[in-house]
Amino acid sequence: MVTTGLGSSLAYLLSRAERSVNRGLAAALAAEDVTVEQWRILRALADGRGHSMGELAEAVLMPHPTLTKAIDRLVDRALVYRGHDPADRRRVAVFLADRGAELLARVEGAVAGHHRVIEAAYGLERTEQLMRDLEGLVRALDAPESPVAPRSHARS
Repeated sequence: MVTTGLGSSLAYLLSRAERSVNRGLAAALAAEDVTVEQWRILRALADGRGHSMGELAEAVLMPHPTLTKAIDRLVDRALVYRGHDPADRRRVAVFLADRGAELLARVEGAVAGHHRVIEAAYGLERTEQLMRDLEGLVRALDAPESPVAPRSHARS
């Protein structure tokens, strides 16, 4: 099958797939009044280590100003809190609050259900292979020698 126009662009097809996946995920999270972005933040903080805003922005794929607004909303809901970074008391880190951990535990079932819907529609083996392929694509594109990798790898 030869595709032309937008459908011939990998970037476009990946964006379309991401929108479809996130639309279903958003519906699954709506019962708990959690957005996809907020869920990603809560999941990233679930490791209990606390994260700087820079680390968190990179992990959850959000621009820093957008992340700051999202964190402010989560702080207002007492789902996360800011505190001193255990490794460097001069730095501020964001942590998952007990209430956020409880919310995350409640939504994980909906997230798992959404994943099962994708597996039912696309097939378990194909879904697992797609995830491996996408992880490999990200690694390849982010590799320092990749022609599309950012030239500066400065981390905050």
